[in-house]
Amino acid sequence: MEAIALTGYCDRLSVQPEDTVRFMVSAEGTTSATAHLVRLIHGDENPLGPGFVEQEIEASCNGPLPVTRQDSQTGSFVEIPDPDAHLLPSGGFTVYAYVWPTLPGTGQQGILTQWSAAEHTGFGLGINAQGCLALWLGDGTHSAEIAAATPLVARCWYLVAASFDAATRQVTLYQEPIINSWNSLVSPLVPRTDSCHRSEEVACQPRACARPALLAGYHARRESGDDVIAGLYNGKIDRCGIQRGVLTRAALDLLRAGGEPPAADWVARWDTAAGYTSHGIGDRVVDRGPHGLHGIGRNRPIRAMTGFNWTGREDCFHLAPERYGGIQFNEDAIIDSAWCPTLEWRVPALLPSGVYALRLRAGATEDHLVFFVRPTQPQSAIAMLMPTASYLAYANERFVIDAPGVEVVTGHPLVLYDWDYQLAAHPEWGRSSYDHHNDGAGVCYSSHLRPIMGLRPKHRMAATNVPWQFAADLSIVWWLEQQGHGYDIITDEDLHREGLACLAPYRVVLNGTHSEYYSERMLDATERYVAEGGRLMYLGANGYYWVVAFREEEPWCMEIRKLDAGSRAWQAAPGEHYLATTGEKGGIWRHRGRPPQKLTGVGFTSEGMDQSRPYRRMPDSHDPAVSWVFEGVTSTVFGDFGLGLNGAAGLEIDRYDLGLGTPPNTYLLASSEPFSDAYPHVVEEILFNYPGLGGTQDFQVRADVTLFTASNAGAVFATGSIAWGQALPCHAGHNDISRITANVLERFLRPGPIY
Repeated sequence: MEAIALTGYCDRLSVQPEDTVRFMVSAEGTTSATAHLVRLIHGDENPLGPGFVEQEIEASCNGPLPVTRQDSQTGSFVEIPDPDAHLLPSGGFTVYAYVWPTLPGTGQQGILTQWSAAEHTGFGLGINAQGCLALWLGDGTHSAEIAAATPLVARCWYLVAASFDAATRQVTLYQEPIINSWNSLVSPLVPRTDSCHRSEEVACQPRACARPALLAGYHARRESGDDVIAGLYNGKIDRCGIQRGVLTRAALDLLRAGGEPPAADWVARWDTAAGYTSHGIGDRVVDRGPHGLHGIGRNRPIRAMTGFNWTGREDCFHLAPERYGGIQFNEDAIIDSAWCPTLEWRVPALLPSGVYALRLRAGATEDHLVFFVRPTQPQSAIAMLMPTASYLAYANERFVIDAPGVEVVTGHPLVLYDWDYQLAAHPEWGRSSYDHHNDGAGVCYSSHLRPIMGLRPKHRMAATNVPWQFAADLSIVWWLEQQGHGYDIITDEDLHREGLACLAPYRVVLNGTHSEYYSERMLDATERYVAEGGRLMYLGANGYYWVVAFREEEPWCMEIRKLDAGSRAWQAAPGEHYLATTGEKGGIWRHRGRPPQKLTGVGFTSEGMDQSRPYRRMPDSHDPAVSWVFEGVTSTVFGDFGLGLNGAAGLEIDRYDLGLGTPPNTYLLASSEPFSDAYPHVVEEILFNYPGLGGTQDFQVRADVTLFTASNAGAVFATGSIAWGQALPCHAGHNDISRITANVLERFLRPGPIY
């Protein structure tokens, strides 16, 4: 009997009553499942806590659900509609492109094609399985491949071209490298041996393919008979086009030098450097030719990338957009799985705000498709801000399996779970921003329109062997439920879209455990919220750290560029540090003059996965102005427990630092007990490496609990630890961490100054 596999995703993460949410489900080994709406209260199954807690909700979406397998189109490419078949001139043509391939020799790859491999029609300029430039031609019955004799070199710019003379059926290939000191990982000092010019007569006359032309792929069919884009290209493509007639060698040499072919014979010329604005660039690829055959990117080809003519002088596309014509493509990119809706459900008008999921069951297989319900109008003085931007950043992280030496970083062997094996079996579900594409490029786009294993209530990260992100944040949700406080759920998506208006109605806003990824609009709104009298409880660490961006019309997709500082799994290439989405610089907020200490009182100082530690009260905690924080806490050392590695301080930690912007009126209430050397000092603060940067020796490797007041009776309480939230449920919620958090929440709810 075939094993049952069952998963899916929602089209929206944040909804309100009377919105419609669509559930996309895919199944193998079964044609039916049972769906039931549940409210999620706690995720971690650790027996030291309350265990997994969900509440079944009566809903019209409950019941039997027919399911089927759904496939995804992976790979980024550009689709170019050509309904009148302009792109195959009857008298012959020349097709050309500037290319920077990253994986030649790993299979056929289309560059600029109007080619159906299944029907053997059209033409395609591409790379064959041996890594050589090739032209494919087909008339529906016969086909031909003409290939260069010299393979392309990875990460080297070339002008490549192929011409077809309809009168003689002569095909001519042109392959010439374009090397300077900046634009390739190939030395300009080494003599070139990869130029190639070849001519050959073919037997077939190409017939137009009745499908859109493509950049970075060609048309094919799956075994099922469904159409698919195959031959997915890895690397960059810069300005490219199709010319009527056969371009001479001299004309191609001029093009290689940065010139243009004769405009009178343009069929199409896609100007990949056109369309830049101060706010970035979109997916539309402009055709300057006579027919206006503009292309549209699928699965987010990466723009704002250096082109064949980049000189290293400008580090941003704002300064010289004509040198940023490179568009990067990856065969394993995925932004939208584009599954068909299996179920649509309208959120009832009276459904309370909360964390919900459609629970799917088939046999012993279970999955939860998570979404968040915020109220139409605020119903409480408290908001729990779910850090959905950070959920996207970690979505389907595979680095814990793929990256060498992970155990050295974590301080313990990896513990793999079912979802890790599911991810390994389904590369089409995509990767996280901590992963690399197949060609080694960092993943800079992440979307929730695909199954995400980390957005499951019971998920545990193999690297830490504890709940991470969403599942950890449910410990705070459980605690709010146990405290009996009414609260509303809001998300980063809401905060980015609405700004201050999202936070302003609430007296107190609680962060999740790891609010690491923030857009400029989100950060601005949070600062204004506190400055105008809001109270923020930052119950995590490593927050307000990385710069991210969203398009207005596409809140499901986030862009990240990891630069040359910060704890990062990859690093953007020179000249590619600015976000295509908004035009702003990526990297960490600290390097844009906004370290988190200025907002929260603490900022990232270390991470470790071997153990968590307790806290020790500091002298400030006995000041009468703030001693109420510790009311009911009798021990000087507290928090020696937790679902996050058995302590309240750990995993990732933040410290108080006046030199980095901690407000001078901040109270340092507590600091963690010493960590092991598996907690190293954060990399962005190390200018020279030297011994003594681990937790046993460096006083800066610590988690600090702080409190300060802002203008208009605003205030911020920070715990400096991801593990804090996962200590709240221990001992049925009757513990010192819970007592301190409750003391702060109750004081923050009172009108007027907090002290």
